[in-house]
Amino acid sequence: MYNGLVHAHSGLRWIVLILLFAAIFNAAKSLSSGRYEKKDKMINLFAMISLHTQLLIGLVLYFISDRVQFDKGWMSDRGLRFYGMEHILLMVIAIAIITIGRSKAEKKLIGSRDKHRRILINYTVGLILILASIPWPFSFWAILGGGWS
Repeated sequence: MYNGLVHAHSGLRWIVLILLFAAIFNAAKSLSSGRYEKKDKMINLFAMISLHTQLLIGLVLYFISDRVQFDKGWMSDRGLRFYGMEHILLMVIAIAIITIGRSKAEKKLIGSRDKHRRILINYTVGLILILASIPWPFSFWAILGGGWS
């Protein structure tokens, strides 16, 4: 079960990133159109749903993974600190920023340009935080076992 969840969490990362890039590109492209259509809502919604699914899988992994340990001195161990605090904290903040941005765009903002601008800003900030906290194989976190799959 554990390996299946790790592979699902790692594989879903690519779908999440593609949907986030699609939502950001769509918001940037549609910013000057003056319309906020159903396709815009759906792209933003699917990106957010994939993020929340990723979060749920990640939370299960957080509680069953041996990479997350709160023994004495865990903050001085880079791997334990990354998975126990930094990764989850940045991801939750990113997902909250994206969720709040979509909620404001859908419910509180009236003008189409304002909606696209809110999506563009919030999704971009969230994406930057997500990219910064993924243990990429070429990053500093590669020592922790990050990979492409």
